[in-house]
Amino acid sequence: MADASAGGVRNQVLSRDTLSRDAALLVATVREAGALALSMFRTELKNWTKGTSSPVSEADIAVNDLIESKLRSATPDYGWLSEESADDEARLGKRLVWIVDPIDGTRSYLAGREDWCVSVALVEDESPVLAAVFAPVSDEFFFAASGSGATRNDVPVHATLGTELDFSRVAGPKPLVQRLSRGPDEITLYPRIGSLALRLCRVAEGRLDAAFAGGQSRDWDLAAANLIVQQANGNMTALSGDTILYNRREVTHGVLVAAGRDRHASIVEHFRNRPLP
Repeated sequence: MADASAGGVRNQVLSRDTLSRDAALLVATVREAGALALSMFRTELKNWTKGTSSPVSEADIAVNDLIESKLRSATPDYGWLSEESADDEARLGKRLVWIVDPIDGTRSYLAGREDWCVSVALVEDESPVLAAVFAPVSDEFFFAASGSGATRNDVPVHATLGTELDFSRVAGPKPLVQRLSRGPDEITLYPRIGSLALRLCRVAEGRLDAAFAGGQSRDWDLAAANLIVQQANGNMTALSGDTILYNRREVTHGVLVAAGRDRHASIVEHFRNRPLP
C-alpha cells in the first residue's frame, strides 16, 4: 500500500464490518437529525447572517450539535468537517472524515419551503464512501455506500440514460445552462431547488436529467450527493471533467455538473469545446 504521507494514494478501503457499522450509525443519526430539524421547522427561530450573505439559525446549530455528538462519540478517531463547526485542520491528517451539512438549504428552511435536507457523508482519502441525504418534509431518504448502489427510501434509484437534454429537466443557474442551448430560443428550466444536495439527488433518482452547481459550493454541500449520484449510475465532476476531491485544505469548488454517465460525458465535451469565459 502506498504511503499517503509520502505523496502516494492509499487504496485500502474500510473493512466490510466497519463500513456496515458506520452505515447503520449514519442512517440512524441522519434520521434523528432530520426529525429534530422538522420539529423546529416553521417555528419562531433566532437567525442571523454568517459572513457576507449565508443565513444560519438556531435550528442549524441544534442539528449540527446532535450529529456531532452521535458521530464523534461513536468514531472518535475520525475527522470532522461541518458547515456549522469551526474548521479544525486536524481533519487533514485523518484518513476518515465526516462531512456534514446539518441543514442544506437554510434559506428555504427559514422561508417555510420544503426544499431543504440533512446531508452527511463519510469520506475516505478524499472520496466519499457512505452518504445520506434526508428531506424530512417529503420523507425522502437517499442513501449510498461505495460499490453498493444508491436508494431512495430503500428502493434502488438510477440516473436517466441517453445524451439528449430536455431543459425542463435540468436545474442550475440559467446563464450557465443556456450555454448548452444550440439555438436562440428561451429555455425553461426545472424550478429552482434551494438545497444543492437535494438538487443533485434529483439527478440520481431520475427526476432531473442534469444539474449544475454554479461555483462557490463547499464540501458539505456536495460530498453525500456526489456518492449518491455516482452509485446511481451517474457521474458528478467539475465542468472540466476533473474528479471532485474532499477534505482538502480548500473546501470551495468551482462549476460542477451531475448527470447520467453518457449525458455527463456529452455535457463535459460540450464545455470543453466551448469553455466558459
